[in-house]
Amino acid sequence: MPVSANMGKFIVIEGLDGAGKSTQTEILTEKLLSRGVKVINHAEPTESEFGKMCREVLSGRKKITKSQLALLFTADRIEHNVSATDGINMHLQSGDTVICDRYYYSTLAYQGVDVGIDWLKSLNLGCEDIRKPDLCIFLDLTPEKSMERIKANRNADEIEIYENLEYLKSIRKRFYNVINSLKDSENICVINADGTVDEVASRIEKAVNAIY
Repeated sequence: MPVSANMGKFIVIEGLDGAGKSTQTEILTEKLLSRGVKVINHAEPTESEFGKMCREVLSGRKKITKSQLALLFTADRIEHNVSATDGINMHLQSGDTVICDRYYYSTLAYQGVDVGIDWLKSLNLGCEDIRKPDLCIFLDLTPEKSMERIKANRNADEIEIYENLEYLKSIRKRFYNVINSLKDSENICVINADGTVDEVASRIEKAVNAIY
């Protein structure tokens, strides 16, 4: 992928649901904007047709196989990168910083065991249309506290199929497996998400400052 002199930064925020990704993304965005950095906020699944199908499956309204879901996430990610109207590459080339809520780390953690992590790695890490982030921040919170936050902030019918305590425990372990397998080739920072909003925001700001 071509690199321009004013290439923006690509930052991914990962973590269990309830870890504070949305809140911290908002705070980080405000801090960067105050420094004159133009910020674009994105999330996966996206609003593409692939992303909409992913959300239908996650909500339980649509049934497909686990392999099909993994492929849908990957197809959505490719579109997310290459879209000529709102793609990651387009914004970075314009000098914008893109902050994305979830990326291929989630796919590897959530679908890796079900369909084979080596296959998923080849689909995502081996695809020239899927960009590697400048920084991935993993907001680490215990599954128990994540579940507490989920229940406190959502109605019962808004909780997705993956959001239960036992599954969150296994997902946290999978995230750490993914992080450990990529730590030598990618810039991944694990942030303790247990603390006040301001305390966590300060930890994130320190990590982000290192790439500017």
